[in-house]
Amino acid sequence: MPALACCVDAAAVAPPGYAAFIAGDRSLPAVVPFASSTAASLNSNSTNWSPAHSSALYRIEGWGAPYFSVNESGNIAVRPYGTDTLAHQEIDLLKIVKKVSDPKSVGGLGLQFPLIVRVPDVLKNRLESLHSAFESAIQAQGYESHYQGVYPVKCNQDRFVVEDIVKFGLPFRFGLEAGSKPELLLAMSCLCKGNPEALLVCNGFKDAEYIFLALLARKLALNTVIVLEEEEEVNLVIEISKKLSVRPVIGVRAKLRTKHSGHFGSTSGEKGKFGLTTTQILRVVKKLQDSGMLDCLQLLHFHIGSQIPSTALLQAGVGEAAQIYSELVRLGAGMKVIDIGGGLGIDYDGSKSGNSDLSVSYGLQEYASAVVNAIRFVCDRKSIKHPIICSESGRAIVSHHSILIFEAISASAPTAMNPVDLSLMLEGLSEDVRADCRNLMQAAVSRERETCLVYADQLKQRCVDRFREGTLGIEQLAAVDGLCDLVSKMVDASEPISTYHVNLSIFTSIPDFWSIGQVFPIVPIHRLDERPVVRGVLSDLTCDSDGKIDKFIGGETSLPLHELEGNGSGGGANVGYHLGMFLGGAYQESLGGLHNLFGGPSVVSVSQSDGPHSFVVTRAVPGPSCGDVLRVMQHEPELMFNTLKHRAEEFCGQDHGDEGTYATLVSTIARSFHNMPYLVSASPCSLTAMNNNGFYYSSEEDYNAAVASGASEDEHWSYCYA
Repeated sequence: MPALACCVDAAAVAPPGYAAFIAGDRSLPAVVPFASSTAASLNSNSTNWSPAHSSALYRIEGWGAPYFSVNESGNIAVRPYGTDTLAHQEIDLLKIVKKVSDPKSVGGLGLQFPLIVRVPDVLKNRLESLHSAFESAIQAQGYESHYQGVYPVKCNQDRFVVEDIVKFGLPFRFGLEAGSKPELLLAMSCLCKGNPEALLVCNGFKDAEYIFLALLARKLALNTVIVLEEEEEVNLVIEISKKLSVRPVIGVRAKLRTKHSGHFGSTSGEKGKFGLTTTQILRVVKKLQDSGMLDCLQLLHFHIGSQIPSTALLQAGVGEAAQIYSELVRLGAGMKVIDIGGGLGIDYDGSKSGNSDLSVSYGLQEYASAVVNAIRFVCDRKSIKHPIICSESGRAIVSHHSILIFEAISASAPTAMNPVDLSLMLEGLSEDVRADCRNLMQAAVSRERETCLVYADQLKQRCVDRFREGTLGIEQLAAVDGLCDLVSKMVDASEPISTYHVNLSIFTSIPDFWSIGQVFPIVPIHRLDERPVVRGVLSDLTCDSDGKIDKFIGGETSLPLHELEGNGSGGGANVGYHLGMFLGGAYQESLGGLHNLFGGPSVVSVSQSDGPHSFVVTRAVPGPSCGDVLRVMQHEPELMFNTLKHRAEEFCGQDHGDEGTYATLVSTIARSFHNMPYLVSASPCSLTAMNNNGFYYSSEEDYNAAVASGASEDEHWSYCYA
């Protein structure tokens, strides 16, 4: 490697101590990095940090309003009724975490992390807000029909989420959308307790059994609509409906020309995966007419794509669909409903931008007004009766109600070699390499950043080659690495990035981050009255290089974090640092797999209460055990345990005079099958979850009854039955 030319006076420009090293002094100075704008932002208000500073730093007001804020204690607070939430009704997330994770012996529930906290009150508020936005737009524009939405269960098929939506949607005729036979079965079952007028929209590719089930649902007095995704499906509908003597209600999904260019718009447009072209729609109309069933065609469905970025694009798509709707009316179809599909976006990063998959440039009211205006304009011009407006806004309904809580269990920061040790180790290098090292330092103090980094890489490669040849020792190789790291810190404007190891599987709990690069707000849920002094990325438990989070809202590649208490410089014991991932209530649970056999999180449902803690845990379910996830993959935990038990008896049993060891081994193995796959924190909570028969359940009515009976506060908390 050619030596770098010394084109500046080192003594004049080098920080104190560096000139001496260049001149041949063995001692190395401490690193003095260039100024960092990121560091400056974290150091601002360093002596007077407040929760308001954290709220601004993490953009909580942007993406979290009106459901999340930072309270005076520096903890994330949930506002279950949105803007209507009173101060005493706010729920402190850290209190939920403490209640849920504390051992049962001290009044907790003994559940292990990671943890999903569901807040049904938020779910209810989202549904009410969506309905209110459409009703307001309908009244303001003189629209002569009504809105009744459906929830697409694919967003989150959890039983209690779907049941809550049906219950909360009862006054609004809110229904469900299914895209497969299992989803259809669960929707049929749930809607038996729903509003009789609520729609059951059947989407997705269909076979004879699917269509039979959908027609059976109509026979059971459910307001079922079979939406044709393929032209051939109409033949099955005609044939099976005649056999069952059921008059079907049919919809068609149209392929619109309108689409958006983002990731979520890729399945829309003329070449989209789903739907019928105008030519195919006309053929369906002809087949229904020939069968005397054209009056059964009552719904037009379309989908521009999820996360529609702007109301301009929305109006273009809805206007195009309204034209198709009016043409179907002209052709004699019995049209009643226009289903605008999904697409109502949420603001993941708080930017209110229409140029990103992470945000949208409108709110609920603007969305509803744009839809109503586009349909009304076309129908009035064509003198067509205003149709019922239906939407399938899953993401917008369920995203906010669910919070994923996980622990940081340790942290590791980039370490620098002691300058004195580095100098001593460099003495073992050949003179030509030492000269290159001195020249490299000269370039560093001269701030020749790009040249310096290139020559550092070349120096390291030369030394690696010599190490492979056996002419360089490991101490000298480490010394060169240490020197190059030191130089990198000198010339790099960015501050060191720590790695926080979190008790989580990204593939299981945040699969969209890994698969499509979806970024969610991630924030410490406490200590927000303290200034974060570390920049970090998050590394999960899986044995996979993709198991890390290094992209955050705002385009950041690291996250401001607090030092782990008792963690010192990166080791030490974890005493509890909890982070929350927000707006992940849609898709993450249904898409998560079993990578490394990490199962799903523990789940609790929390409702607002006027009790002393402002909340009550109404339902708690521990996450799947090791035995549960093994069973999913066709293993048999009982047989596995017996095999290991016999092995322990063979090598540690009575014949070996080690009965105590044998008993301990067998007990440990048995407990391992029953515990969750995740790491056990410093608290004993994870070992108590297995003793609760696998399921906590309590209703608000039961809780209130316990309060009325005069039970103590501790008894209120433990009022659960298996």
